[in-house]
Amino acid sequence: MNTPLRLVVADDNPVVRAGLTALLSTHVDITVVAEAANGLEAQEAARRHRPDVILLDVRMPGTDGITALPHLVGIAPVMMLTYSGESETVREALRLGAAGYLVHGEFSTDELVAAVRDIERGRGAAEPRLTPTAAASLAQANAELPTATGNSAEPLSQVQPTVGQSSSYRSRFRLSRREAEIMDLIASGMNNQQIAAACFISEKTVKNHINRIFAKLHSSSRGEAAAKWLGTAPGSHPGRG
Repeated sequence: MNTPLRLVVADDNPVVRAGLTALLSTHVDITVVAEAANGLEAQEAARRHRPDVILLDVRMPGTDGITALPHLVGIAPVMMLTYSGESETVREALRLGAAGYLVHGEFSTDELVAAVRDIERGRGAAEPRLTPTAAASLAQANAELPTATGNSAEPLSQVQPTVGQSSSYRSRFRLSRREAEIMDLIASGMNNQQIAAACFISEKTVKNHINRIFAKLHSSSRGEAAAKWLGTAPGSHPGRG
């Protein structure tokens, strides 16, 4: 059996870190070797564990992701994984060597896993993996630049969204992107309060989403819904992919 991909997850929100670790750890070829709450901790963890890929948030207290990025890219490929999609931030992250920029809520777990695997295999270097918001922000930033005399802006201006546009959300359960994200978190064992914190929405909104999810999955409990979603219920198939 091949050695699992070793990841460091850096995010100042402990619920987000726990959720990412739980979701990624369900894949036998991936293991999270360390978590970090800021850029400095991410650097220390990267130097200590020498991971294959680093997932890095942008906004963190103390040393933020953009500040830490130049110190991390020499150790392992870095995927920005954040709620921040500002155009200047996206452009700066890619300029500093990030292998991709994913905005929460625009990708499924399977798409995140595919991005991690591709980056580790070296396929993310030529064309950074971007979710639609990140790609649009990058295009906006490039459009606002004066006509370039160098060659740094042109390649990035050609980048197209590579994540968040697959058919993974159009499964037989017909879940929306947000519903699929919440269903992944339910399957990881999170409660409503944790899901609300991870998705930056209210618990009431979470409950509304769950009611719609249960209706679409023809389930009356979290356990039943998770079993159908993960394909472990008798006669079922995974809802994602």
